[in-house]
Amino acid sequence: MLLKKVYAGLPKTVGTKDAKQPMDREWTSAIFKESVEGPVWVGKIGLTGDGQFDQENHGGPEKAVFAYSSEHYTYWKNEYDITDISIGGMGENFVLEQLTEDMVSIGDTFQIGDCVVQVSQPRKPCWKPARRFKTKNLALLIQSTGRTGWYFRVLKEGLVEEGQALTLLERPYPQWTIQKCNEIIHGQKQDFGEMKELAACELLAPSMKESLLQRAMKQEKPDIQNRVLGPND
Repeated sequence: MLLKKVYAGLPKTVGTKDAKQPMDREWTSAIFKESVEGPVWVGKIGLTGDGQFDQENHGGPEKAVFAYSSEHYTYWKNEYDITDISIGGMGENFVLEQLTEDMVSIGDTFQIGDCVVQVSQPRKPCWKPARRFKTKNLALLIQSTGRTGWYFRVLKEGLVEEGQALTLLERPYPQWTIQKCNEIIHGQKQDFGEMKELAACELLAPSMKESLLQRAMKQEKPDIQNRVLGPND
């Protein structure tokens, strides 16, 4: 398991303000991150030089670091002909090698360099990757294929650098892989009993616990229109 690349960046605005087509219109996001060379500090709310535009849905202690598997980029290119996509394209901070959603679980704790991070939740994809790569249904594809990536909370701040190995320190909930979480959250068949079980996982991010409990109590499917299509529609 390897930290292949590190990315950070601040929000920027791109597009044409009065474009006729929604996908060409002006928008602001921190998805356009740049590769970081050399050691970078990872603090409780993220990397030095990194930031978020939509702070209601991104960032904070439970989403301090977004991680994505390098292996997924070949899939997006080959299966959906998104030729201009490459590592870093999903807005991730950590590009990981030899680690995918079926191999990592809620609460998994890793040492990377001087830093200790812990898996807090899967990423719930929004409309911004779709806008970036001009593929309107990309958010739906990300969640339906389970290639979502995940977030780390930071237990111990410190310096990390590309090329460092990940050392697994603890795996308290092996049953709650990110793949399994995605199946429960986004699956066609909604198992509300499993939602309650996942929500009871002590190390799942509190906001996701609350969301799952509300859905389970109301036995309803999520309203994903605004999240996955948003202003692209």
